[in-house]
Amino acid sequence: MVADPKPATLSADEVRRLTELVADERRVPTASAGTRTPNIEDFCRDAALLLGADAVIRDEKALDKASTDWAHMSPILAARLPAGRAEVVLRPSRHELVPAVVALAHRLRIPVTPRGKGTGNYGQAIPLRGGAVLDLTACDRVLDAGDGWIRAEAGAKMSDLESHARSLGQELWMFPSTFGTTLGGFLAGGNGGTGSLSNGTNGDGFVRELTVVPCTAEAEPFTVRNEDALPYIHAYGTTGIIATATVGLQRARAWTGLFAAFDAWESATAALAALVRLEPAPRLVSMDEPGLVRTFAPDPALDPEALSLRTIVEEHAGPEARALIERHGGRVLETRPAPHGPALVSSLSFNHPTYHLMKAEEGWFHLEISGDVLLGDPSAVKAVYPDTVLHLEGMRAGPVGMLMARYEDPDTVYRGIEALNALGVGVHDVHQWYVDRRVDLVRATARTTDPLGLINPGHLLSA
Repeated sequence: MVADPKPATLSADEVRRLTELVADERRVPTASAGTRTPNIEDFCRDAALLLGADAVIRDEKALDKASTDWAHMSPILAARLPAGRAEVVLRPSRHELVPAVVALAHRLRIPVTPRGKGTGNYGQAIPLRGGAVLDLTACDRVLDAGDGWIRAEAGAKMSDLESHARSLGQELWMFPSTFGTTLGGFLAGGNGGTGSLSNGTNGDGFVRELTVVPCTAEAEPFTVRNEDALPYIHAYGTTGIIATATVGLQRARAWTGLFAAFDAWESATAALAALVRLEPAPRLVSMDEPGLVRTFAPDPALDPEALSLRTIVEEHAGPEARALIERHGGRVLETRPAPHGPALVSSLSFNHPTYHLMKAEEGWFHLEISGDVLLGDPSAVKAVYPDTVLHLEGMRAGPVGMLMARYEDPDTVYRGIEALNALGVGVHDVHQWYVDRRVDLVRATARTTDPLGLINPGHLLSA
């Protein structure tokens, strides 16, 4: 569950059009229970020969689980669920087995949806047209590492990569708030996280190299590096299946978590903006209104009656960060060293406050937001929707965050997006499951890497 540190790439009208297409079965057909893909029995039989019978799963519960992610966090998407159902789940045990399976799918015209832990919350991993779900979580080996980089299979957990890097005196450039997500899932469906404050997002140099399996007759893996990897990042697998990835490391540092409370929004956001400019840069700075803090697990570091500002800073920068917070009228409630302090700060970042609010009470929706206007008086922003509460993340390019409000209906959501845009708030809509990054580049790439449109079909709209 990761917020987008960049403004929306689609207008409100385009977002509305995309969402309406979900219900248009002529353009985006889905696979409901009972629908069968031609050749699926032949595919399952031959896949068992390639992977072993235990890796070809048709148990009903497994199919249900593999056909869902966290799209139900959107009431607009939830109303359209179930949107597709896997007919088989494949679990290869190493990345070298993936090309043969994809070549088989190409030959028999079987849709294939690659999947990691299923922690995405926009429906990116829902198999809209049935077929096979390729569960890559068993392809979880760390393959190699060196000075400034680490290479692993797509199913390796980000938490394991960070642990391995730490054993070498290094650390990841960044990792998502859902720390146990897979490397491939994060690169194909996520965007940023802890460390993005100074290092940017997945498309900003974090990815050094990808091994990609195209859906062609031969399914011959190929390697792309640096900027050439962009068509495969945040493309939901529609341009090819990420088999291995090499991502950036940096020198390991000793981090600590600082937890502060503020009484006024403008004071808290001024402190947030100042912490972002602190040198050395924090790994994360997050802020929540009391209405969100009250939904978190009770902790002496969190005052449920005050605005909560939390940051991960280097240990030696702790006194300077504390003084900065106090200069802006804040109260430092606790300084908590690693691992527990930074881990708690990370676990309450990006979309996780949304999760806590929705778990505590039904009837909410959310939007990803951005813009310097969020640092000032929030009253106009909060007036757009009823009972709005805000979560912010500090970024060098400006704050991003989550807006949560009472849900009424889709039209109200989209009218509100227009109103927020008029106020100078960037909005990334989370109520549609189509590729919305570098769309033209992704389409052009997919014409070569997936000419039959079999990889995660339905998630990449035609021009």
